[in-house]
Amino acid sequence: MKRSVLARTSAGALSAALLLSACSPASTPAQNGTVSNSKPVSAQAISGTNIDAWRQQVIYLVMPDRFSNGNTANDGLGQPNCLDTANATKFHGGDIQGLRNKLSYIRDLGATTVWTTPVYKQVPIVNGSQCGYHGYWPDYTNPNDTAIEPKFGTSADLTGLINDLHAGGQKYMMDMVVNHAGYGARIVSQNPSWFHSNCTGDEVNCPLAGLPDFRQEDSTVATYLTNLSKTWTSTYAIDGIRMDTVKHAPTSYWQTSWVPGVLAARPNTFLLGEVFDSGDLNKLKTYLDAGFDSTFNFPLRQAMVDSVGKGGSLDTLATRMQSTLTTFGLDRTLLQVNLLDNHDVQRFVNEPGSAVAEAEIRARYSNALGLLMTMPGIPQLYYGNELGMYGGSDPDNRRDMPSWAWTDTGRNVAQANFVAGGATPKVTYDLTKKLIAIRKGNEALWKGGYAEMWRPNGGQNVYAFYRGSGANRVVVLVNTSTSAASVNLDIQGNTGISATDKSALTNGTVFNDLLAEGAPSSATVTNGKLPITIGAGKMGIYRAGATGTGGTGGTAVQVTFQVSASTYFGQDVYLVGDRAELGAWNTASAMAMTPSGCSGSTCTWKTTVSLPPSVAAQFKFIKKPGDSGASVTYEGGSNRTLTTPASGSTTYNGGTWQ
Repeated sequence: MKRSVLARTSAGALSAALLLSACSPASTPAQNGTVSNSKPVSAQAISGTNIDAWRQQVIYLVMPDRFSNGNTANDGLGQPNCLDTANATKFHGGDIQGLRNKLSYIRDLGATTVWTTPVYKQVPIVNGSQCGYHGYWPDYTNPNDTAIEPKFGTSADLTGLINDLHAGGQKYMMDMVVNHAGYGARIVSQNPSWFHSNCTGDEVNCPLAGLPDFRQEDSTVATYLTNLSKTWTSTYAIDGIRMDTVKHAPTSYWQTSWVPGVLAARPNTFLLGEVFDSGDLNKLKTYLDAGFDSTFNFPLRQAMVDSVGKGGSLDTLATRMQSTLTTFGLDRTLLQVNLLDNHDVQRFVNEPGSAVAEAEIRARYSNALGLLMTMPGIPQLYYGNELGMYGGSDPDNRRDMPSWAWTDTGRNVAQANFVAGGATPKVTYDLTKKLIAIRKGNEALWKGGYAEMWRPNGGQNVYAFYRGSGANRVVVLVNTSTSAASVNLDIQGNTGISATDKSALTNGTVFNDLLAEGAPSSATVTNGKLPITIGAGKMGIYRAGATGTGGTGGTAVQVTFQVSASTYFGQDVYLVGDRAELGAWNTASAMAMTPSGCSGSTCTWKTTVSLPPSVAAQFKFIKKPGDSGASVTYEGGSNRTLTTPASGSTTYNGGTWQ
């Protein structure tokens, strides 16, 4: 929620704002998906295909007021004296229409779920200086009116946004608040007995930063709040709910009232709880047991900050990842939401501090983005992450999205307040886009098990892990130290890797780097291990490819595939083929392609794949979502074929879609 909030005096008056504001092999990891705690976590509420559908998501958090102004006519609506683009604690004019106008930007990046901060009508100006631009000071009334903040738009605008997202194959996550009302909200005077008294020391029964704190233990209050959420949930075709300040309301309320209530209103809705606690995984487990499908993994985020952002030991991150799996089990871990930052903490690129050179900040940030997209869990981006936006504590972490962000030309110029380090925001954007495509194109990264392969153990900062699902097998390796590192990653002796996977990863198996950001392009299994020498500050994402029987076993070659195809809004072109590097004909593991040179609905789609030298491949281009309501559409004709060169690189020009 909004952490720049106001405290109330004992007399109930509002006061001034406060701004809260030597390497050795890893010890034997636990088996994939095992749970060592005595009481396993409860099963998630979502079911069927919706489980995998959410595991595949990449969530993009938008604060509408700071994203894009698509309708200047509503800037002056709503509460007076609340619009001031020069004031970080007032509205800046962004709205739902602006977000609708920029959905193509989010879609091009590859994000699949849009989460907006609350769009509720907000209370009047507070203390003459602050307004609810963030959405977390709702002006609730009894009976509830489910009013939308006029500065954001109308009910029709919100419906239009959701329709636009669904037409493009994306999901909408609505942010909700039931812990508190905004300062001076209408409901406070209407029903004063519905609120706790001022106190401190109790995060459930005492007001958070002085905000009017609902008494959910009162059945009348609980019914009002649950019905409020049910009305929003049934009125709008939402796909998920991000619930604010979950730990500040009674666990029993979630379990017996709110969760069953909203699921009755819209079954199979994904429920994500904000439990702002960076230290205790069991605290998160409490709310999974209460019925939430997921929580934000703030403990893992803190480990990412300490290990990567601040340049600490990767032992911290490796330990926290393993602890997450031990506490939740694999299935629930895959639904946890991982993040580098959001609207309540300073931007990740601020974590290293001003004493660290920007080139080093860029290197750390690149590795953090890579880990975010490859570790078990659903990744969440915060608007501006893809550009390397700086920002300190609230409200500095809520800067306006710049007007130059929307085009490659604008992003391809060094910009103040965005990570430079010898590059531009376009470099950060392109890396983020590439990482999302790698995640989408490899089932192992969103569905697969996890086995730790290497950790520093107090030595050189190198961390490696294995992810596997079906025929899709990936090794992730990162070296955050200041010198090159040589590791020999044990496959056959790793008890966390399944016997089936081990039988497929025999000597001679080639792993090819999908990331291509400076790590070796390939590595070959030798004596049951994968030897790799990786440079300082580098990361590799290696996917198992051909064994020695399928090719020469030499250095991988880079093959760029391209085809001209017409698509509808929200439809993308993918590459799938008979080799593991091409998804082994599994459309869920198909390689995402990037459009360019578009004319109307027709674009040239390209992707570059590392393949073994001198091997034959069969493949086709596909479209996802498919035509006429299908999940996938294959192009017609016979399979396309290609024989890779003995060395170097090549381009396969597929002409037009068959």
